[in-house]
Amino acid sequence: MNDLPAAKSKPKLATVWLDGCSGCHMSLLDMDERLLDLLQRADLVYSPLVDQKHFPDFVDITLVEGAVSSEDDLIKIKLVREHSKILVSLGDCAVTANVPSLRNPIGVPAILERVSAGGAPRQPDYVPILCPHARPVHNVVKVDLFVPGCPPSADTIYTVLDDLIEGRTPDILALTRFGL
Repeated sequence: MNDLPAAKSKPKLATVWLDGCSGCHMSLLDMDERLLDLLQRADLVYSPLVDQKHFPDFVDITLVEGAVSSEDDLIKIKLVREHSKILVSLGDCAVTANVPSLRNPIGVPAILERVSAGGAPRQPDYVPILCPHARPVHNVVKVDLFVPGCPPSADTIYTVLDDLIEGRTPDILALTRFGL
């Protein structure tokens, strides 16, 4: 019989990119060697940074960048919420719909007309089916933590992940604010 204590499994971490510029993921990468520290304590199981194609059945912590702007985003965020213990809106686009919401007053038909160079407003094959409005993540699913910033700094993202991995609640007000 083995008298060694059972190995503690590492928390599962995921990142998701909806409608946004990928700046939050760039800040994540800006953690440099601190990213290696986090990945020794958590397993990155889904992200645009890895080759996993399907969102796993269970994830402990999921960071979501971007607004919900298309039918694809809507389906993805509902699946992600269903399979995530802690869902974090990362960055101003996820928290407020920020830049993606600039299209809201214009309307989908006018956007599609512009995209199709003045032709009939139809959904081009290369554009996902757009929702009537770009919305922040919390307008669609329950969000557990909001991390504003455009983008949040690498230091902020590191502290948030470090706290969550260690079971602490991050003090967001001490870390960041909108537009930083």
